Amino acid sequence: MKISDILASNEPTLSFEVFPPKSSDNYEVVKKATDEIGALKPDFMSVTYGAGGSTSKLTGDIAENLEKHGVTTLTHLTCVNATKESLENQLDIFREKGIQNILALRGDLPAGVEGTDDWVYKHASELIPVIKSKGDFCVGGACYPETHPEAENSWADIENLKKKVDAGCDFLTTQMFFDNSIFFNYLYKVRSAGIMVPIVAGIMPVTNAKQMERIYKLSQAHLPYRFVALLDKFKDNPAAMRQAGLAYATDQIIDLIASGINNIHVYTMNKPQTAIELQNSLSEIIPSCKK
Repeated sequence: MKISDILASNEPTLSFEVFPPKSSDNYEVVKKATDEIGALKPDFMSVTYGAGGSTSKLTGDIAENLEKHGVTTLTHLTCVNATKESLENQLDIFREKGIQNILALRGDLPAGVEGTDDWVYKHASELIPVIKSKGDFCVGGACYPETHPEAENSWADIENLKKKVDAGCDFLTTQMFFDNSIFFNYLYKVRSAGIMVPIVAGIMPVTNAKQMERIYKLSQAHLPYRFVALLDKFKDNPAAMRQAGLAYATDQIIDLIASGINNIHVYTMNKPQTAIELQNSLSEIIPSCKK
């Protein structure tokens, strides 16, 4: 099923992100975790793509397995190290596996690489037409409520976002954020720029303090005082930190839905229990959570 059709519903949706193992040695462990999350029957699940396409086969295998169990999947695909031939080959593989939805990304710069001058595809907006030409794919893109770290400013970032949409992007998913007011302000700017495709809000439940350190280092997301106070209070009590982190994420999601933001994407970090507890907390709010 195409994600654009899922998002066209007026009902709130909840989707989950999982990631493949770095090597085939850990495949069965990760497959078990993704199977458990898939068994919850979310509206869809996204499967990430390793640096430089390093997990491309495992990404496809996990997505194919989820599709066989009736879960709509969204596979990531990046510009990093992609040639015209390798990109078309990967798209052929995805299509053969029954995958209809692709998230087109530039991808993070590999260690030691300072720019994209040597890449065949330098931006996600350049991937999208190729993906569309290779099959009846629904294509998503990423967006950054707190501005892409390499963008000159927020308006330049939105101009680049418009290039993705003009290239055929069907929907957008945000980088994680912890302050809903930042997302609401961003949405106003995006809509004012004429970008009208569905935007899925990305939420990261923080269940331990070390996880937050890694998240902040990667995303530099603004942390509101209420969230910082939560971290300071419970960081040395793992059980309390987990409970408080899930409660904070649940509160974010409820506030978003109450404000008319129907589509929520949760970065699960391959933790089935996190997905289970969130679904339970939202069972009367999001139809797919009610079992």
